[in-house]
Amino acid sequence: MTGRDGRTGTAGAPGAPGTTLDTSGPAAPPRSNGELVFAEPWEGRAFGMAVTLAESGLIGWDGFRDRLVARIAEDPQRAYYVSWLAALEDVLVGAGRIGVDDLGVRAARLADRPAGHDHGQGDGHGDGQGRGHGHAHAHGRPA
Repeated sequence: MTGRDGRTGTAGAPGAPGTTLDTSGPAAPPRSNGELVFAEPWEGRAFGMAVTLAESGLIGWDGFRDRLVARIAEDPQRAYYVSWLAALEDVLVGAGRIGVDDLGVRAARLADRPAGHDHGQGDGHGDGQGRGHGHAHAHGRPA
């Protein structure tokens, strides 16, 4: 569909005005047969975070898209969702939603989690150190 600004896009960031995804150009996410493609689970989570933050009004979609295009231009060979995540971090830090130091601490904490298990501290799972509890399931939440 074509947005008010003339960009061609499709719903993928529904709910908030101006959160139409580009289907062509540098900001367009990878697709296969028209469907979004995520090579790794973290890519889908990063996508979902940006969309949710934009829909809730915590970040501006146009500002995020501009940062994404700039991050892609910095290194066109970099994986798309690495640029996506860098742009999201830029926007969150720029808006004062998170500090640069806190961003690094949180990223390290998430990187220390075991593969395939997204339970964290305080959710009644694992050993309180961010480690899982030996099985994989969604507990009624999206994976």
